[in-house]
Amino acid sequence: MSAAIRYVVSAFRRTRTVRLKPDTIEGITVDLLEKARRLESTIARRFDRAAREAAGAVAREPLEIVHLVVEAVEREILPGGRGTRVFPFNSITLAVLAPSREERARFEAVCAGEPSLRDRIVAALRSKSCPIDDLTLEVAYVARAPKDWRYPQFHLAFARVAGAATPDARREPACARIDLTVVRGTAERKTYSFAARRIDLGRCAEVRDTRHRLVRTNHVAFVEGAGEINQSVSRRHAHITYEAASGTYRLRDEGSAHGTSVVRDGSTLTVSPGSLGVRLRTGDEVVLGEARLRIRIDGSSPAPSASAEL
Repeated sequence: MSAAIRYVVSAFRRTRTVRLKPDTIEGITVDLLEKARRLESTIARRFDRAAREAAGAVAREPLEIVHLVVEAVEREILPGGRGTRVFPFNSITLAVLAPSREERARFEAVCAGEPSLRDRIVAALRSKSCPIDDLTLEVAYVARAPKDWRYPQFHLAFARVAGAATPDARREPACARIDLTVVRGTAERKTYSFAARRIDLGRCAEVRDTRHRLVRTNHVAFVEGAGEINQSVSRRHAHITYEAASGTYRLRDEGSAHGTSVVRDGSTLTVSPGSLGVRLRTGDEVVLGEARLRIRIDGSSPAPSASAEL
């Protein structure tokens, strides 16, 4: 029995002055207990709502909201048979709190950027062994958030629709899987697997500007302060993009302090900032400063020569 219910019952027993029959007392007690439970539930709901509103008072950057959306989608994954996982939906409707045109424009820019929000969601599901190519994502904007939203700044609605497919999903083939294994340096994980159109490489999982705003998240993140090798990796060091036309991945440098290169068959291919980069092949080693990653791409054979294929 909760403290609130015990208090109500105790107060009733101390103040009653009229003798009642046992069955009458029992009926009154039950009624008081029920009212106390309803009161307790109402207080809990109001407290929870006040806590959510207080949390929502802290404005989040668009990129932070994007990551929260992806995490919320991942929580919908269900266990399937024989150790598999399934994502039971193929249609997502996202409502975003954007009281002004400026806030809407900021979120639209991040949502439609490279990779897009849909691509981020698909890549996250693939990384959890839940491949999905017919996912549709609709984004709407509201000036005021309803009180029943689970999250202060956005709301997600999931559905399974027959024949749901976006034009992009029909037009573009799925990305090939690429595995990156850390062979020198210390990252948050030893091996990473992706099937995404863009993969950011750098030091720290989250990169923030001087005003502490989130400006980038590294998919392959070398740990901050874990030795000189890791410190040679810039926070925004390089990125890998998938080229659908050729079905290949390409590595590009982002003006890193200690440079980017690819070691192939004993030869070093320098990746200059601002260049088209270097196409990656299975067996390549990507060098970020002094750190190294070994590459494996599904359907790709080791290069027979050290040709850069720029």
